[in-house]
Parts: sequence; structure tokens; C-alpha cells
Amino acid sequence: MTKQFPPGTYFMQGNQACAEAAIAAGCRFFAGYPITPATEIAEHLANRLPQTHGIAIQMEDELAALSAVIGASWAGAKAMTATSGPGFSLMQENIGYAFMTETPCVIADIQRAGPSTGQATKCAQGDVMQSRWGTHGDYTPIVLSPNSVQEMYSLTIRAFNLAETYRTPVIFLADEIVAHMRERIIIPPSHEIRIVNRKKPRKTDKTFFNTGKTPPMPSVGDGFNVPVTGSTHNKHGHRYTADSVVHRQLVEGLASKINKNANQITNHEDYNTENCEIIIVSYGCTSRAVYETIELAKKKGINAGSIRLKTLWPFPEKAIQTAAKNVKMILVPEMNLRQIFYEVERVVHGATPVLPMNKIGGGEMITPEELLAEIIRGVSNID
Repeated sequence: MTKQFPPGTYFMQGNQACAEAAIAAGCRFFAGYPITPATEIAEHLANRLPQTHGIAIQMEDELAALSAVIGASWAGAKAMTATSGPGFSLMQENIGYAFMTETPCVIADIQRAGPSTGQATKCAQGDVMQSRWGTHGDYTPIVLSPNSVQEMYSLTIRAFNLAETYRTPVIFLADEIVAHMRERIIIPPSHEIRIVNRKKPRKTDKTFFNTGKTPPMPSVGDGFNVPVTGSTHNKHGHRYTADSVVHRQLVEGLASKINKNANQITNHEDYNTENCEIIIVSYGCTSRAVYETIELAKKKGINAGSIRLKTLWPFPEKAIQTAAKNVKMILVPEMNLRQIFYEVERVVHGATPVLPMNKIGGGEMITPEELLAEIIRGVSNID
């Protein structure tokens, strides 16, 4: 049986790279429902998972798809689903259930223009806040953002590793541009890929939830007879829906196991940030225009740098705050109406001006020339 693409250099689509990375990470179950622009992930895994003793299944809708993924995870499999905006909205109830039951899984959301059906074939970055706050209640998600086909591969593996490490759903927030483009990608040998598996319980273990850190996870059939409920429960899984202390401990524990490890989870790329006067904070497909923008700005005598967010949530507050101390301006380009902009503005606390640059509709990307014009305009206003 073929398990992983042979190591080497390939010309590959982003969605295909995501699917192959899932297999390399150990994913053996996929459930989904077709939706543009994520369908190629389902199509590729429908072909490849049977070659790895895995299962791919099309469900009747997105709510059922994530239900199946959660069930497969509790049966011991690494599992994922893939969708886009409307399907991501339908999944929110079960995303909350996955957080509450501490179920490791990966949810790929390939963003398109919305709200509602919107422009199904056009790119956008409008799901950033939904990925953070989409389901009700208090929780802390992990959300990753790739900007290349190579990162569609590497960050998918990281998404599975983080899901297993912290026993939590992880949202892989890509976009139509990166998912559908084809680029050169290097697939490393399997022994060079770091793979994390969930912590399994010992025979004497009796606590599997709400420990304030990542608890061990038994699989159905292991003999532990563990109740799994979305209701408030204690560390043994037993329902305690009228006890305020148990509820507070549970919810705070779900958040703290992510928050206290935020420095290990968050990840970003610095580019030309030494002694620059302007920082561009970007992510996903929009960040691809930034590198050329920095070179164009240099020709105009402006020293610009970049912080590219690979992890959107937990938000890399310290990196942004440190950068803000030494620059005249921060520019935040996005294909939405200021979703990360407000987060940058919040953590900067007025230390330096934060300027937005936004484009929505039609799937048109922000160009280096448009970014440069905004930088020049911002600099002239500050001076």
C-alpha cells in the first residue's frame, strides 16, 4: 500500500498538497461535503486514503461531516474535514462540541467571498474572526494561515501535530488563491517529518478531561468506559450541569491549556524588520505581494519590513508589540473589512499609527503597487 508521495520536488496544487500532508501526518479518516474551493481536498483523499488503509466518506451535509470526524477521532483515528464559508458556518455547533469534548481533529476552511453564497469562486479572507469566535461560549482556538503551496503541506502537518499535542480541534484557514495555485513543492523523506500522536492513557488512569493541561485520550473500545458529552462535565466525563465551580474549572482549563502555551504555538515570519521604519502585517495570499512591495519601497528610499502571520490565533501579541516600538507606522492589508487590523490596533495600544488597506469582491488580490502607494500616502501623512 502506498502511504506517502516519494520524497522529491513536485509541481502541485495547494489543495492537493494539503491532502498529501494529511496522509503524511497520519490522517486515516476524512468526511466532508463538496464545496468550492475546498472540493479538491475531498477528491484527492477519496482517491488516496484507500491506498493507506484509510477511509474517505461524503456525508449529507457539513454538520454531519464534522460529526463523523469527531466520532472517528474518538475511535482512535487522526481525522479531518475540509469546507469553505457556508459549510464552515454549518460546522460551528460541532466545532464547539469538539472543543468541549477535547477532540483532536483538523478543520480546513478554504476561504471564499461572502457572506452567504457570496462569490463562490472568488478569494477572500473574511473568515478570520469566525475562526476565532464562530462557536458560542468561551474557548481558545488554534488557527493556522498558509501563504504558499509549500505551507499548505507543512502547516497541515503542523495542524495535526497541534491537534494531537493539545487535544483540540485546529482550524487550517487557507484561501482560494493559495488552495488553487500550483507551485513547486519539496516533499521531504518521512523520517524528516515530525509527527505527534495523542497521549494514550495508562491502565490506572481515570481522569480524561478538564485537567488544566492536555489529558490522555482513550479510544472507544479501549476498556475505559468514558462518557463523552458536550454538557458541562467533570474530569471523569460525568455531567455536572448545575455546578458553577465545575463549569468554571472546565472552561478555564480548555482555554488555559492553549493560552499558557501560546509562545510555543504562535509562529510568524520576520522579513527585513531590522531598523525598518514601516512594518506590514499580513497573512495568507495577501502576504505574497509584500516581498516585492518592500523592494519597491526601498527604491523610493523607504525602509519597510514585514511580519507575516502563520498563526492567526492565538494572536502573536508580543511580536507585534515589539515591532511597534521602533517604527513610524504599521500597515495591515487584508481581503476583508479590517478583521486583523482591529487586533493589531488593540495590541499596539496607540504606540504607533496602524493603517488599514482593504479590498473585497471579485477575488482581486492587493498588488505590490497598491501597497506601495498606501505606504507613501501613510508616510506623507505622518511626516
